Amino acid sequence: MKMSRKQEIKFAVCITDSEPDLEPRKVYQVLPDEAAAKEDHLRVVDESGEDYLYPAHFFVLIEVPKAKERALLLVDAER
Repeated sequence: MKMSRKQEIKFAVCITDSEPDLEPRKVYQVLPDEAAAKEDHLRVVDESGEDYLYPAHFFVLIEVPKAKERALLLVDAER
């Protein structure tokens, strides 16, 4: 997935074990979605490479150094 330079890449750690499509303690890429945020949801890219909406309380947003973002994105692309 290509992102423009103006879009900020964000990541979040899953903190729930009640959702079968998510793995607890796994880092997921979060895509910008203002409408979802207003409803307290995050648009998250899962193992299938597709993005889905999940309740925001399932995650904790984390800061990743710019130099390491590419490594996380490449790991996701290899799955």
